[in-house]
Amino acid sequence: MNTKTIKIPGPDHPITIEPTGSRVVVKAGGRVIADTRAALTLREASYPAVIYVPREDADMSLLARTDHSTWCPYKGDCAYYSIVPGGERAVNAVWTYETPHAAVAAIGNHLAFYPDRVDSIEVLPN
Repeated sequence: MNTKTIKIPGPDHPITIEPTGSRVVVKAGGRVIADTRAALTLREASYPAVIYVPREDADMSLLARTDHSTWCPYKGDCAYYSIVPGGERAVNAVWTYETPHAAVAAIGNHLAFYPDRVDSIEVLPN
């Protein structure tokens, strides 16, 4: 039996989520994949900060859901998308927590992008 343990962020593994406060533009395959002024920045323990873009600000027609999935004890089940115009490099380049744990509920309905699988993630002045 495979039991998924849920962990709560705390002093030993902090997670914060805040508005990015800037315009964020994600490009892949020469196309704009997402353009938003409503991004969130998640900081988790000692990991690099991750920008999460609202789905409504992404061109979902350029993304293809894959069968790949992972589990994070702090955030929950994670689903993946490939960026169609990004080619082979962009396979599973996008991840999302569709029903995240309560402690990180703010990232629900948001997408994150692997920086090395897209052309750019630009953080621009508003």
